[in-house]
Amino acid sequence: MKTNANYGWSMNRICQVTGSRPGYGKQVSHSHRRTARRWEPNLQNRRFLLPGEGRWIRLRVSAQGIKTIDKRGIEAVAAELKAKGVKL
Repeated sequence: MKTNANYGWSMNRICQVTGSRPGYGKQVSHSHRRTARRWEPNLQNRRFLLPGEGRWIRLRVSAQGIKTIDKRGIEAVAAELKAKGVKL
């Protein structure tokens, strides 16, 4: 199993739209003992309809990424992802 070099976790938790990743830090208890932890982005697996192509695409997006798609439109976001080389 591949692990993350920072804290030993695996899995790729990255938003395809915003690129947000987990944040790393320390959990501090009442006695101030510090242990490693990470803050996960709020990722959702979503299907979006591309009206121009008449097909559905699946994206792993954060809640902020969903708001970005609502604001800019799925066509514009999909075009930007295709330019970056993301397979849709």
